[in-house]
Formats: sequence, structure tokens, C-alpha cells
Amino acid sequence: MLRVKLLAEGARAPEVAHPGEDLGYDVFALEAVELWARAAVRVRTGIAVEARHPETRAALGLLVRDRSSMASRGVAVTGGVIDAGYRGEIQILLTNLTDTAIRIEAGDKIAQMIPVPVLTGVVTIVDSLADSTRAEKGFGSSGR
Repeated sequence: MLRVKLLAEGARAPEVAHPGEDLGYDVFALEAVELWARAAVRVRTGIAVEARHPETRAALGLLVRDRSSMASRGVAVTGGVIDAGYRGEIQILLTNLTDTAIRIEAGDKIAQMIPVPVLTGVVTIVDSLADSTRAEKGFGSSGR
């Protein structure tokens, strides 16, 4: 369940084309912006949100990810964690990975928000950790 507050004239609520099948909610640009080559820009959406699990009503965070149509144009989402308790305007950090400017129009779908459970808990300092098969094996430990 996604509750949405429209904060500005022209703001559009996120949409999901196929509820129960699509992973994320499409998010729209509030205003037209120019993405200069190799630069990042914050794009306003004009919305604030509250995400909850549809059955348990547990608070959910949101991951902001690329839309394939934007990625195919060379535009990537380069920030993207919305904490469950955040109630300010959602702004999307878009980065133009190309060598030419790209224009985003008001009302364009620019990103998707994917609901995720909040699993963080209290951090505890300890003297040792439980054993595991991997132990301290890091980079390349599982082969190429």
C-alpha cells in the first residue's frame, strides 16, 4: 500500500501498471529539467509518500531504481534509498552518463520505487562473531 501526498500543482501520484506483478511504482518528474552531459541533477516529483505492507501494515522503505527506458537513453538513478519514516518531497537523483544533454519533460516517468521491508535493528558491539564456512575469504574467494 502506498499513500501519497501531492505537494505541488502538477504533481502526479506514482503508478503501477500491473498491481501484484510489477515490482515498482513509476515516478514522474514534476518539472522539465536539462540533464547536462556527465552531470547529476535532483529532479522534483512534488510528492511525499508512506509505504506499508498491504496485509500487516508494517512500515516499508523504498529503493529508487532506474527505469529501463531511461537507462537505454543513458540516464541512471544514482541515489536511491527512501527510509520508511521520511515524509518530505521525493526527489530523484538522475545522472546523465552520455556526452550530450538530455531533456526530461514534466510528467515523464523517471524512476521506479520498489517497496522493501525494514530489517534494521539495534547494533551490538561484540568480541567475536559466529563461525561460517566462508569465514574471512573475500574478493574472488568463490572463483571467477
